[in-house]
Amino acid sequence: MRKLLLLTVAALAFIVFGDARSDIGLIAQANANTLVNPNTYQDLRWRSIGPTRGGRSTAAAGVRTQPNVFYMGATGGGVWKTENYGISWFPVSDGQIPTGSIGALEVADSNPNVVYAGSGSEAIRSNVIVGRGVYKSIDAGKTWQHVGLEKAGLVWDVVRVSPERLAAKAAS
Repeated sequence: MRKLLLLTVAALAFIVFGDARSDIGLIAQANANTLVNPNTYQDLRWRSIGPTRGGRSTAAAGVRTQPNVFYMGATGGGVWKTENYGISWFPVSDGQIPTGSIGALEVADSNPNVVYAGSGSEAIRSNVIVGRGVYKSIDAGKTWQHVGLEKAGLVWDVVRVSPERLAAKAAS
């Protein structure tokens, strides 16, 4: 009963007030040849929103305690980092990871300087670059060391290890 009442009120309001969109200019342009006044967009400025090279983005990770820091892995461009909310990006794996294909990234919750990168494209395609295992950085991406799975080919997920498990392992 309540739904019927609401529907009736809505229908009556539409009949009485008409289609309000036409009064405020929200209807899409009917003619594709209509010119748009360039002053409409005069305050917009072009800016890059990602790396200038690298291919498809296949992995991304943020630093929980540093909301301005993100890492991005590409299918052919390695690991990239931003420290200013994505306004600018810089490569952090060039010359250190022997493949440009990154399938997974993870920042350790217990230490934002510890970053893991799984190499190899995560999506099977005709142009897949084979990975060379998992790499670890302990200095927020400045240097990388190979930590295993060299022959895996494609690493598209990195196992998350909790600080509690690390502490228990260190104590044993």
